[in-house]
Amino acid sequence: YIGGWATAPDGPFAWGYCFIRERQRLQYCSSNQWPCPAGRQYYGRGPIQLTHNYNYGQAGRAIGQDLINNPDLVATNADISFRTAMWFWMTAQSNKPSSHSVIVGQWTPSAADSAANRVSGYGVITNIINGGLECGHGADDRVANRIGFYQRYCSILGVSPGGNLDCANQRPFNQ
Repeated sequence: YIGGWATAPDGPFAWGYCFIRERQRLQYCSSNQWPCPAGRQYYGRGPIQLTHNYNYGQAGRAIGQDLINNPDLVATNADISFRTAMWFWMTAQSNKPSSHSVIVGQWTPSAADSAANRVSGYGVITNIINGGLECGHGADDRVANRIGFYQRYCSILGVSPGGNLDCANQRPFNQ
């Protein structure tokens, strides 16, 4: 579970999306454009769990902060934390649309997207955020948990989760 657990009070999805720092703190250093200083790690931090040095570098540039040398600001400074989350949510990257454009219905899948089974809905947002790990290989417990957390928050807010919640049959954007 990303935040909940099977026997959690109020059910397994009651505590999802509640961590400031990723529990498994991996290095996530994979880009020469944003060299990783010794001792720095780029594991998930903040409301959107920003990962990888290239995301810390780009987000830092966009908000005017040196997050390559100070990645923990994403977990310790509320303003920076939410600014990086908003940057990631609102910014299209490479061949991916922004999560915002998908959720508000502004994104229209291209012919390549349609061929890759990428259609509007929460499933393609999972693909944008973590598709290389979680999409395109059938059922995945991580995705099922994300869907459960998402549906719970939609219920609390009184909004429909919409369709196309899964990315099991979507080719990841990076393939």
